Amino acid sequence: MNDPQKLEMFRNRLVKVYKHRSKLAKRQQVSCYRVYDHDLTEFPLCIELYEDKIYIAEYLRRHGMEDEEHNDWLNQCLEVIGDVTGVAPELMYVRQRKRMSHREDQYEKMDTRQEFFTVLESGIKFQVNLSDYLDTGLFLDHRITRGMVKEAAAGKRVLNLFCYTGSFSVYAAMGGAASVTSVDLSKTYLNWAEDNFVINHLKDKQKYQFVHADVLQYMKTIPPKSFDLIVLDPPTFSNSKRMKDFLDIQRDHVELINDALAALSDEGVIYFSTNFSKFIMEGKLIHASQIKDITKATTPFDFEGKLKRWCYKITR
Repeated sequence: MNDPQKLEMFRNRLVKVYKHRSKLAKRQQVSCYRVYDHDLTEFPLCIELYEDKIYIAEYLRRHGMEDEEHNDWLNQCLEVIGDVTGVAPELMYVRQRKRMSHREDQYEKMDTRQEFFTVLESGIKFQVNLSDYLDTGLFLDHRITRGMVKEAAAGKRVLNLFCYTGSFSVYAAMGGAASVTSVDLSKTYLNWAEDNFVINHLKDKQKYQFVHADVLQYMKTIPPKSFDLIVLDPPTFSNSKRMKDFLDIQRDHVELINDALAALSDEGVIYFSTNFSKFIMEGKLIHASQIKDITKATTPFDFEGKLKRWCYKITR
């Protein structure tokens, strides 16, 4: 595997994509973006730039290398990445993605730095962590969708379900939402979401609420027409011990979306997204006046041709 010719191919590919994407990023004033995602079979890496830092996740593949050989190969890759991007080794964060039965254990940490950094996206601050969690805290593929939510949020009562670290919630609040309610089963992520509000000087506890709950159960308790805009970005599958039932997005999306529609005011809007690549929207069973596929419209420049998620705008 430690083939100089293949390494040169990787370098050439990286030079090409980095040159192209860094230009587009500069033009669009984007400082956090994906540079490379498994473009070459022999280099199963995902490389993302977070301002002056680089996050590198290695997808686990049967590479047939002994540990020492694999470490050499990875170090050579890191050297190439540093050469091409100009990022110093101490600002690189490396993870190895493993295939495991529990989603929480998908990554093996190679860094134990426990560092949070503040980055900017569209002038809004977010805390990211490149070493300690399953994901960094900011899903870069939803950059445009977040902007759409911000544009639509003025004066609206906004509900963010499966809110994760609250990036959609912060955008809605910055867009002048009348209220923002963020719901998640993870206390860790809810606390992170609250931190994201605080660093953007959004501290009104009457307007901004954080609810620790199982979303499936919580939705059955919402009075009709309580919200004007709902963000629904559930996991593909979840069987957390804290949930009453398990979630399978293909099986459950009709009930999930219909429950959200019942919670919406007249002409209210849902932004629904799923990472399940084989997802099929069962539109005929959904009680909406319009379901619009906005996947293409919400695909950022750094995910073109590589996006593995769907996105819909659903109007009551």
